[in-house]
Amino acid sequence: QVQLVESGGGLVQPGGSLRLSCAASGSIVSIFRMAWYRQPPEKQRDLVATVTIAGSTNYADSVKGRFTISRDNSKNTAYLQMNSLKPEDTAVYYCYADVMTRDGTGVLGIWGQGTLVTVST
Repeated sequence: QVQLVESGGGLVQPGGSLRLSCAASGSIVSIFRMAWYRQPPEKQRDLVATVTIAGSTNYADSVKGRFTISRDNSKNTAYLQMNSLKPEDTAVYYCYADVMTRDGTGVLGIWGQGTLVTVST
């Protein structure tokens, strides 16, 4: 069984920064794409950023130049550095990973439980 655990959310003032972490644990052979999604209150969940196993990244237009996604393959961990935060960045942030597990079931899409980021004065 594989789990993703996010951390690093909280309350921050506009213009501030936060760093989210997503640690994968369990019976893991390899982790392919890792991504961060977010879901603002009463809105749909949208993709924020992705990073491949080789380190290639992609971002939603709304966060380009402000957010940076990265990963440490030796720790099975992804990060999201968020700078110049705006009130509209307020959301529950979810980590996602495509994981190949040791039990031979193939590649599974795994979600974390989410971490709340609130940008407010």
